[in-house]
Amino acid sequence: MSVEDRVQRSAVVKRLSRDLRFDLVGIAPAVSPPGYASFLDWLAEGHAAEMTYMHTHAEARRHPDSVLEGVRSVVVVAVSYNPREPDPPSTGRTGKIARYARGRDYHKVLWKRLGQLKGQLDAAFPRSHSRAVADTAPLLERDFARLAGLGWIAKNTMLINRKIGSYTLLGALLTDLDLEPDSPHESTHCGTCTRCLDACPTDAFAAPGRLDARKCISYWTIEHRGPLPDEGAAPLHGWLFGCDLCQEVCPWNRKAPPGTDPELAADPRRVAVDLVELLRSDDETTATLIQGTAITRTKRSGLLRNAAVLLGSAGEADPDVIAALSSRLDDPDEVVRSACRRALERLGKGGSLSLPE
Repeated sequence: MSVEDRVQRSAVVKRLSRDLRFDLVGIAPAVSPPGYASFLDWLAEGHAAEMTYMHTHAEARRHPDSVLEGVRSVVVVAVSYNPREPDPPSTGRTGKIARYARGRDYHKVLWKRLGQLKGQLDAAFPRSHSRAVADTAPLLERDFARLAGLGWIAKNTMLINRKIGSYTLLGALLTDLDLEPDSPHESTHCGTCTRCLDACPTDAFAAPGRLDARKCISYWTIEHRGPLPDEGAAPLHGWLFGCDLCQEVCPWNRKAPPGTDPELAADPRRVAVDLVELLRSDDETTATLIQGTAITRTKRSGLLRNAAVLLGSAGEADPDVIAALSSRLDDPDEVVRSACRRALERLGKGGSLSLPE
């Protein structure tokens, strides 16, 4: 196939992608990702914590043909979820949710649009084969985003685009079409800035570009199952689900325009969650809060556990807090019961709380 034919095909793919409201689109060759060896080192160093699935699917990340046999090109897309308004001041009774999880589940948003893109490519190129992925397939998406020219991988391990910053969601369409790849983003624009590293209150960055999940607030509030150990539970710093601290301080995000995608717009209920109200809510109300969002990853158990931990570490032993925690001491979930007991013990130091086992 001539270069001209590849360029024309690529132009069609990009036009279709933009019509589907992707903010960024680029094309990378289907090669072994440049960061694969570093990824294996990261696993060997134990930085994946208890995320055993990262080890299970490590070999599959060696090359995108594990996702689609015969793949030649990786079309990488991105959507901005940069918030329009600053967050309200947090208090000891409110819990913050990472910005990407405040609207609709981004997996479903991306899968739907990538599915539409796949359908259009299938119609335009009937002999082609493709597969849409968004976060759940064994693909080092940020590596391919950099190869597709969408940005650079920053010191906080996030992909940064000069125009829209790092508050972006990535997806990819793997295809056996021979497309003209974009020039990879070879340079970085972080310079000597270390604001993201310095802002992390748990020192989760072992080095620039090296995140240790064992110290990461996002890991403890989302991925970890069961009770939070003291070293993970103590400093959640107000985060109920996820953490945005290393992105909040990034100068590139201050310059970035707000996202315009209505499907990713934040629901006000998920910006600053009242922790007392959350613990007092019935299961139907809690389900409504998390249903259809990425918060389902931590499930009811993790969300209520995190709420109890935050209230226990806030040091506000007022009657409402004590009543909310006490109301869950007979919760059917042992993880929730345990978190509430420990929170009450923290608040009751020097006092005379009598807690059931």
